Amino acid sequence: MRLYVPATLDELDSAAVTATTATWTVPGRPAYAVTVALAVSLPGEDEEGLEWYAFLAAAHDSLLRVAEAPDGVRLRVVVTVEVPDDVVQTPRDAGTAASQVCVTDDLPGTQVVAVHVDEPDASLDIIDVLDAAASEAPDADAALDDAIQRVTDRDLLWYAPEEIAAIPRA
Repeated sequence: MRLYVPATLDELDSAAVTATTATWTVPGRPAYAVTVALAVSLPGEDEEGLEWYAFLAAAHDSLLRVAEAPDGVRLRVVVTVEVPDDVVQTPRDAGTAASQVCVTDDLPGTQVVAVHVDEPDASLDIIDVLDAAASEAPDADAALDDAIQRVTDRDLLWYAPEEIAAIPRA
């Protein structure tokens, strides 16, 4: 199963990178994939479109991970990996995204397929999101909506697994 794992750049520091590949410990936590629920919710989408929706959900979740790491790099990260189907569970909670799955345990030594990261100047927009989310100003909701839109309008850059150490950190 192809997973899109929301992460932070600091979490990727533990990746074992060689000249041609990288392995990483996939944390036991929510990730995103093309699930039956996602396919049912988007009946007109092909496989590539479904993967895009799962990827976007992971990118959004990465923003939440960045918010939880106050000293971390302010860039979204999505790590793409392939794992056996039996190491993930589909949540039964109606409040979860249709593409959300849960990695049941840490998965050390997982081969990285690709890493997607915001371009370095996106950090300013991400800081704006975090500041607006923490603000109690009367216009904070509008500022938050604007900042989130600026972040979600950005594409994440693609990196090959062996390029992990070369990813700019803003």
